[in-house]
Amino acid sequence: MARILGVDIPRNKSMRIALRSLYGVGPKVAVDVLTAVGIDLEKNSSELTEEEAHSVRKQLEDNYTVEGDLRREVGLNIKRLKDIGSYRGVRHRRGLPVRGQRTSTNARTRKGPAVAIAGKKSVKQMK
Repeated sequence: MARILGVDIPRNKSMRIALRSLYGVGPKVAVDVLTAVGIDLEKNSSELTEEEAHSVRKQLEDNYTVEGDLRREVGLNIKRLKDIGSYRGVRHRRGLPVRGQRTSTNARTRKGPAVAIAGKKSVKQMK
């Protein structure tokens, strides 16, 4: 199993799919890296040699921000928004959708599971 940037690449997948397990590597970046290094896009990840893995690792480190560096950069960007008190920062702080989605209905991913509000019992239920 090849290990690139501290992440184990999944076995028995084509390289253009297997590289997507890295944070910050999507379809286009995976294809760009493999063509720059000269590896066949459909080559199985279990057939990857150590030299090829090293060349992919070097290409990613030199030309792209991925994994820990990218996570740190995104986290610092969000922290900056929170610190300056921008609208987007406030939405991040409150755990609400940041990009203008409605919250009256939906938005359960950001808001968490629905919590029932204990209301007053109606007169009919009390009798």
